Amino acid sequence: MKIKNIAIIAHVDHGKTTLVDCLLRQGGVFKTHELEKVEERVMDSDDIERERGITIFSKNASVKYKDYKINIVDTPGHADFGGEVQRIMKMVDSVLLLVDAFEGPMPQTKYVLKKALEQGHRPIVVVNKVDKPNARPEDVLYMVYDLFIELNANEYQLEFPVIYASGKSGFARKELTDENMDMQPLFETILEHVQDPDGDVTKPTQFLITNIAYDNYVGKLAVGRIHNGTLKRNQDVMLIKRDGKQVRGKVSVLYGYEGLKRVEIEEAEAGDIVCVAGIDDIDIGETLADINEPVALPLIDIDEPTLAMTFMVNDSPFVGKEGKFVTSRHIWDRLQKEIQTNVSMRVEATDSPDSFIVKGRGELQLSILLENMRREGFEVQVSKPRVLFKEKDGKKLEPIELALIDVDDSYTGVVIEKMGVRKAEMVSMVPGQDGYTRLEFKVPARGLIGFRNEFLTDTKGTGILNHSFFDYEEYKGDIPTRNKGVLIATEPGVTVPYALNNLQDRGTLFLDPGVPVYEGMIVGEHNRENDLVVNVCKTKKLTNMRAAGSDDAVKLATPRKFTLEQALDYIAEDELVEVTPTNIRLRKKILKEGDRRKNWSATNK
Repeated sequence: MKIKNIAIIAHVDHGKTTLVDCLLRQGGVFKTHELEKVEERVMDSDDIERERGITIFSKNASVKYKDYKINIVDTPGHADFGGEVQRIMKMVDSVLLLVDAFEGPMPQTKYVLKKALEQGHRPIVVVNKVDKPNARPEDVLYMVYDLFIELNANEYQLEFPVIYASGKSGFARKELTDENMDMQPLFETILEHVQDPDGDVTKPTQFLITNIAYDNYVGKLAVGRIHNGTLKRNQDVMLIKRDGKQVRGKVSVLYGYEGLKRVEIEEAEAGDIVCVAGIDDIDIGETLADINEPVALPLIDIDEPTLAMTFMVNDSPFVGKEGKFVTSRHIWDRLQKEIQTNVSMRVEATDSPDSFIVKGRGELQLSILLENMRREGFEVQVSKPRVLFKEKDGKKLEPIELALIDVDDSYTGVVIEKMGVRKAEMVSMVPGQDGYTRLEFKVPARGLIGFRNEFLTDTKGTGILNHSFFDYEEYKGDIPTRNKGVLIATEPGVTVPYALNNLQDRGTLFLDPGVPVYEGMIVGEHNRENDLVVNVCKTKKLTNMRAAGSDDAVKLATPRKFTLEQALDYIAEDELVEVTPTNIRLRKKILKEGDRRKNWSATNK
């Protein structure tokens, strides 16, 4: 059977995973039987992916159309998962570039498309959601052309085929005026424009590992594409490591893809995307080669991390009360497991046996690792994310992000002002539709840490902020940080309505009544710049005297609750986020007030 390998790339929420569902349905992967309920967004199998509506891990599926097997790889749309994107581009021969018919290309679209063009692929452009009331497909197509030119696409790449589609309604059309209600034009375009995979079946075996997975029965799985030769079950192979070292191995199980299922196969040929089990010492970017003529394929280059966070053993008074895994050994082993499958992440030991530095591509990537860990039963403390600088020709360089902001016209002034304080440089300002303006900035990555909360407050929750890595540029100077102090619990206990009520005038509270606290835990934000130590467990002294009106029910404002990302954004350098399976707490690094004062005196001499 002939093969076509294609990836789908798009910005978050442009309908990529829904379109894959549709292709699988119409390709006969799901039988339309009354009793068979097809789960929506089948490619997003991870819990966090379903909750957030984003794709984090690349998935493989295949669909048969005519005499072709079309391998489809669903890719992450977020630049934080660039490590996944770069590997996938080595596996496929073309990409479907999916663009929302109203929003047009977004920063993440730009990032992923750049990787595809660098690999020499000519995309098939799919303008999706053309049946939405506010769709403007012609305008969006012009924006796509501009983006291709900006990314230095060659003439061959600029002559891209265009399909107008609605993944939700299940149709793809070559012209907007067509009336068909199926995906056939998209299938035909894939067969016509996607090159057959190169590779020679008669040459010695070469298989490039682009992804790693785990199976409880067969152990480590290596996913990749056969570039030359064939792979068979029980075949002896030579594993060529990243450093050139050669290790003998044996393919115990060989899997192919049928629809979304991994199925055992006896043999696969050059061009196919398969999965190999039986070799434990296998890693991403390495080559499985012929046992007699081992030749390595080029290694995969991966973007460098731009952000670092310190992961620490939880040493709060509540340690071990909510999680199963709390020791440094547990945390170290879990982080090592993560970097086996996540090539754009690095883990380093520190002078302390209880803390580790984790480097990644952005806040989202690191926060999703933390979210997975807490769901698995880990307790951990983390520091504020910090940006990784570079030195070049004696100059300090820092990572710059490209930020795209859609905001109501009435809030453009305040957004421009706030971005200016963060050393952002405005690239463009385009009046959009429905009273919205699109602003584009180049801004230091550290300027965006903690900005999202403030941005949502300033725009009353209506602004949309997207950003992706742009480049390294010269250091832009100091950026002001959080300008308000915090309210810190002075003693352990449980929060009491009476005490919380007395503190409402001092700032914004983070906790409800009846919540256990410990000394040094952050319980609210102070109205002023300095930190304030408060007693949230103080009860009212009981007497036999009653004052008129003073015993009425206490009315407390709704406390501000933090998601994990918001907590990481919020904390200052001397603070930590305590992450457990059931709670996210903010705390000072040094819990006792006396110790904090001594430390402050020592550092400010």
